[in-house]
Amino acid sequence: MTDKSSDLDTAANKANQIWGELLPVIAFVAVYNLIRLLGIDIETSIGGVNMAINSDTALYWATGVLIVLTVGFIARRLMTGGRVPLFTLLSAGIVGSFGIIGIVLQDKGFIYAKPTIQQLILAAFIFGSLAFGTNIWKVMFKTVFDLPDHAWTQLAIRWGGYFVFMAAANEFVWRYFVPPLEEPLYIAGLLWAPAGEYDFLGITFGARNFEDAWATWWKLGTWVITLAFGAANVPYTMKHLRDGDDNDAKGESEASA
Repeated sequence: MTDKSSDLDTAANKANQIWGELLPVIAFVAVYNLIRLLGIDIETSIGGVNMAINSDTALYWATGVLIVLTVGFIARRLMTGGRVPLFTLLSAGIVGSFGIIGIVLQDKGFIYAKPTIQQLILAAFIFGSLAFGTNIWKVMFKTVFDLPDHAWTQLAIRWGGYFVFMAAANEFVWRYFVPPLEEPLYIAGLLWAPAGEYDFLGITFGARNFEDAWATWWKLGTWVITLAFGAANVPYTMKHLRDGDDNDAKGESEASA
């Protein structure tokens, strides 16, 4: 009975975590599209600063909502004694930092590149930990799953590779679909993306005006792809999952040795 209650609590916490991370994305897409589809064009003032709400600034307002809801989710979890995963904190920090920079500087390039930086940092944490003889993926999820080390390593490599792939995919989508940047985008002093149109590997980037493809379909699509990838790894995880009897046997073996 206790084990069943524990399993239900774990499932409930996982569901709350997923919704807590998904709802800000849904709100982002909703705010972005409502402003554009309804043709909202309002001049307002916040803290003495004049700001416009229209189709040109929809991405900034949507990003602001995303940041507020993400921070709110984390604050609520902490105040109720819940645990906030390390990757969630890292993602929130990146989302907040690049989002605020983009809003303050009125530079959409930072917002477009934010998911790329987020995914690359997560991948760096995973592969970096493996290189130093630790497995951060195991550290984060060992209380949920009991797996042998080789299985944890395999899952870490899979997810690290997935994050690298998604970073590359985000770069392609935003560079291909969004309007050309008015100014070159520099991140950490390095040229991240040039202004205007440019060709790379025979593909012309910055020649389209379809920001919706990134702000709506890609933002939601990223979640769908992530859930699908996670589901695809469930059979492997369950195959190597150790039950209580295995743990007892392992403990007795180690004790007798």
